[in-house]
Amino acid sequence: MEREPMRIREGYLVKKGSMFNTWKPMWVVLLEDGIEFYKRKADNSPKGMVPLKGSSINSPCQDFGKRMFVFKLTAAKQQDHFFQAAYLEERDAWVRDIKKAIHCIDGGQRFARKSTRKSIRLPETINLSALYLSMKDPEKGIKELKLEKDKKVFNHCFTGTSVIDWLVSSNSIRNRKEGLMLASSLLSEGYLQPAGDTSKAAAEGLSDTPFLDLSDAYYYFPDSGFFCEGNSSDDDVVLKEEFRGIVVKQGCLLKQGHRRKNWKVRKFVLRDDPAYLHYYDPAGGEEPLGAIHLRGCVVTAVEDMPDSKKYDVDNILFEIITANEVHYYLQAASSAERTEWIKAIQAAARTGK
Repeated sequence: MEREPMRIREGYLVKKGSMFNTWKPMWVVLLEDGIEFYKRKADNSPKGMVPLKGSSINSPCQDFGKRMFVFKLTAAKQQDHFFQAAYLEERDAWVRDIKKAIHCIDGGQRFARKSTRKSIRLPETINLSALYLSMKDPEKGIKELKLEKDKKVFNHCFTGTSVIDWLVSSNSIRNRKEGLMLASSLLSEGYLQPAGDTSKAAAEGLSDTPFLDLSDAYYYFPDSGFFCEGNSSDDDVVLKEEFRGIVVKQGCLLKQGHRRKNWKVRKFVLRDDPAYLHYYDPAGGEEPLGAIHLRGCVVTAVEDMPDSKKYDVDNILFEIITANEVHYYLQAASSAERTEWIKAIQAAARTGK
């Protein structure tokens, strides 16, 4: 009897349509031999499937301007499939597992979660994803600061010089020239973002290097809570108080509408101090569709919703009741993910303003 392909990873991704230039959230399942995508998590039949044999993957894919965290999967028949993750670490996790699955199927091996790092000798290769996580470490990483320049205040950012200093002190590089090359790679891969006119001009090719080892060139981590205050003509300005908190958790959840009671996939971003939960259309749009002020809220697991149309919601529903007694019903992808979200929201509500 033929063995069923093992499920390696599953979750919500936004997929570009093959015929039309539309992006829609899909429930995506990575198998040993292919990627299936479904309109809803509870559907039994996929809308489509991409075989992995002979496929290749490209990440980051920067073919779509401001649309971040996109990767491209090219099938053996040279058909391109574009997927967008909710945040950087999620994209990298998908890309890592897809690359490994392609390598295994091409080599006639079975996919295994156990790391094979000890058997691979790559002393000169730097893992940008691991380096990025080290840079973001609250204790030993690069310190995010409030910096002022040209009557603007940049929050949750750091200078180009501090990035190179950190790379030197962590023994990631041998000299500052090498650090410029590594920082430029981090910038081009989306692990760093330019803030302000000086660093943006360099990133657009108006300087000798894309990254600047300067104390007046500012950068920030994507989804770090960065915002700029002051008179500005660019898109740095975010004046609302609710966006000032540090991002502590993000990802896609199903949200029930208040009027029609239907469920839609939304990207949620949880910020702390002040404690807000913003939700967005994952297929596009930088402005949130709504914001939930979490101070004084109650969040609990919900086992049943008899008055609503729902999919398979066993052990994955939870409810947020705000201080103004507004009810929000949300669905996670699994019971474990529901627990993670409840704990994160409860922590933010206790400590945030």
